[in-house]
Formats: sequence, C-alpha cells, structure tokens
Amino acid sequence: MANSAKISQANWQAALLALGLDRGAATPLHVQLAAALRGLVLDGTAVPGARLPASRQLALDLSVSRATTQAAIDQLVAEGYLVGRQGSGTFVAEDVSHLAPSPKPLSGGPAGGPRAQRALAVRRFQSNLPDLDAFPHAAWARHLNAAWRRPEPDLLKPLDPFGWGPLREAISAHLGAWRGIRCGAGQIAVTSGARETFDLIARLLPAGGVVQLEDPCFQPMKARLEAAGLTCSLSRVDDDGFDPATLQSGAAGVVVTPSRHYPLGMALPLPRRLALLDWANRQDALVIEDDYDSEFRYTGLPLPALMSLDPGQHTIYVGSFSKLLSPSLRLGYLVVPERLIDGLQSAIGPYGTLASLVPQPALASFMESGAFSIHLRRMRRTYARRQQIMLNSLDQHLADWLHPRPQPSGLHLVCELGPRLSGVDEKAVIDAADQAGLTLRSLSAYYHSEPKVAGVVLGYAAFDEADIADGIGQLADVLRSLAPP
Repeated sequence: MANSAKISQANWQAALLALGLDRGAATPLHVQLAAALRGLVLDGTAVPGARLPASRQLALDLSVSRATTQAAIDQLVAEGYLVGRQGSGTFVAEDVSHLAPSPKPLSGGPAGGPRAQRALAVRRFQSNLPDLDAFPHAAWARHLNAAWRRPEPDLLKPLDPFGWGPLREAISAHLGAWRGIRCGAGQIAVTSGARETFDLIARLLPAGGVVQLEDPCFQPMKARLEAAGLTCSLSRVDDDGFDPATLQSGAAGVVVTPSRHYPLGMALPLPRRLALLDWANRQDALVIEDDYDSEFRYTGLPLPALMSLDPGQHTIYVGSFSKLLSPSLRLGYLVVPERLIDGLQSAIGPYGTLASLVPQPALASFMESGAFSIHLRRMRRTYARRQQIMLNSLDQHLADWLHPRPQPSGLHLVCELGPRLSGVDEKAVIDAADQAGLTLRSLSAYYHSEPKVAGVVLGYAAFDEADIADGIGQLADVLRSLAPP
C-alpha cells in the first residue's frame, strides 16, 4: 500500500474511533451513526475504496450493539455510499459525488470563487505554520487508537488538574534531553495553548503589577497580560535582543524570547541571560521564558534554556506543540519552579486547565516511543533547507528590494524593505501581494515605539522548495509593479 493510501486509511480509522453518539437523544443510534458515516464519506475523510471495519468490530469500538452498526451500514449501502463485497467486507463507494448536496456559497462571494479558495487554503508565505502535510498521520493514528481502544483505568477517572501524568513525564524527559532543563512532572501543567498559559502566568504575578516586554513582541501575549490587569512596559530590543540594562527595579517580571526573538530572530547572548537571572534573583521577580520553537535551530550549538541556568528558581518556562506538530492539537505547557507549584495549583483551581484530554495520552506515547524526536530532527533538516531556498531566491530575484535578517532558526524570515522600494508604503506591498494570492505580515505592526521598521514577514515552513522558489518569483513581479519609475 502506498504511503498516501496508508495515511488515508489511518485517518479514516482514527475518524471512526472519534465518532460520538448521543444516547440521550431522541434520534435512534443507528440513524446517528448513519449520518456520521455519511458525513465522513462526503467530506473526503473516507476516501473511495476505504474499508469499513466489520460490523462486530465497529460495535465494540463504539460501545453499541451489532444490530445498531449493521442497520447503519445497511442504510448507507442502500443509499449508495457504501458497497458490500462478498467475502471481502464493506467499502466506501468509488463515486459518490452525485449524492453530495450542492455546496453553500460563502458570504461575500460565490462558492469556489477566489475569496472562498483563499479562506480554505494555506496561502504562500503564511507564517506561524509548520508543514501540515508532514504531520505523522499514520503514527499518530496508531497512538490515538491504542490509547482509546482500551483506555487505561486512570483515563476514565477525574484528570489531574495539571494534565495527564504520563504526558507531563514525557515533556519532562524531552526538556531534559533537548533543553537541559531538569524538572519533575509535578512542575509542569498542560494547557490549551498560549492564551491559557499567559492567563495562568498573570495569576502568578502581583495584581496590577508591571511586566516588561520586548519591543517588538507577540501582540496576543501582551493583550492577555493587559486583560488580566497587568501593566506592560515595552523595552526596545537591539541587535542582541532584550537589554537587561532597561529592566525596572519595581517590575514584577519580564517576558523574553531568548532562544529566538519573536519576530526578529536574534538569540540572547549568555552574558545577557545571566544578567536577567541576576536581576530576577535580586528583585525576587519572575523571568517568563517563551521558548515556542527553539527545537528548530539550524546552525551552531543548541543554546541553553534560561531555566536550565537558574538556580534561584525565578524562571517560568513556556512551551507549545503548535509549531512542533500542529496548531490543531491545541496543546501547550508551562514549567514553574518548585516554589510556585502551590501558586499554580491555586491559579488552575480544582477543575484543571482547558486542555483536551483526548490527545494527551496519544501524545505521551508518541513522545515515549521516540517518534516525536525523530519527527523534530526530520523537520529541522527540512526547514533548514527551505530557509536556504528562500534566502537564495531572495538574493537571486529581490536583492535590492528586500533585505532578509539572518536567522539561524525559526519558521519565517523577516525582510526589511530595500532601496528599490524607497517611498513605497509597507501596506501597499502587503495589499498588492494579497491581491496576487500571497500572505505577507507587516513587520511594523509588531512595534510599539518609534521608529517602526518597515518590512514583511515571510513564512517558509509550510511550503515545499518549488513552491517557495515560485512564490518568490511571483513576489518579485508584484514588487516591480509597485516600484517608482
């Protein structure tokens, strides 16, 4: 079986295991099941020719009677969505397009028009995305299947408010091996992503306190801290990143991206890291280390995490799986010093975080098996190659138009506007690229203080080498049309 066919079959099996039936609803279970299976066929999850599990096995998987699954299958065979082959089983019909309802147009334009296509597709140079096609679907489906086909008894009990224990153990082992952080599972809380993570961190800081941030910075993070009642003070970064000389004596904490500044990409030198930690120890303040994609470093030796250098226990470490695997997992985590475990427990409360339990046991076994590390190493090589392709293409086609900042890591390039675009507004560049089907982010939008640097952010991780090269050629045509005569 070809790899793509294996992935399709694995996705189909995973989707079957994820089907939900409401036993309290007025609609009979076999009707609910038929509707759910029909939907999987129509949305393409069940590709033509995909084999359905035997009715007995499907009944066991879904905890329903065999009569329920057989009635649903018989209904879909009668409607033409499934076909039975004597001695072989039941399969998705080869052509069901004539059975699909007419698609509803999206508001603002006809179905299938440019606006609809842009809404549904990942557009060239869209940033903050990993390679979604490289997600290890088949391996993930196996781990998800193994976790929930016969779940451990603890999975059916109330969950630890900090998250699934084996996943926290796996994160602890990963941080020890990749980031040099020695921490126990009890210091780790699994969250639903950056928004919840920074909400929790805000509760560990004094109410109404001052938190220093880098300028430029990740705007949603700043918004979450301010929404929690904290005052954010911005410190302009230089070529080495955040300057500890700008730290305020009365600040309760500072948020930094030391391994790779967001969005500019520089790494914080060791003397500045030590100066940050010294300030935190003297002021009894907190350093929040946002380490969102440090695993993707392409040149030089790995940089030590701030938390690995902090004997005084004043560092909170923030990590995420959205860039390492997929944003759809909606899983992140934070690591607190031992002295803040009780405070984090109070911040989380008795009901736990908002992180879904469903993917946590699968992710734990995925990490424990070594598949996670293999995936990271493979993607690090892939992203390094794609970054180099983008740099080469920019140098070939746009040397005087865009000036990329050197970045030894990450998933995007920051490019300042070059001399050939002198007098051209940054917004005009982004709008013209958008009309051509390219998604560029504004660099100046990340800044709070003047002067704001005009430029664009180009994502490369989610696109193959040919797509990157073609896209840069397309962008060159766009920029030439904007340049003054």
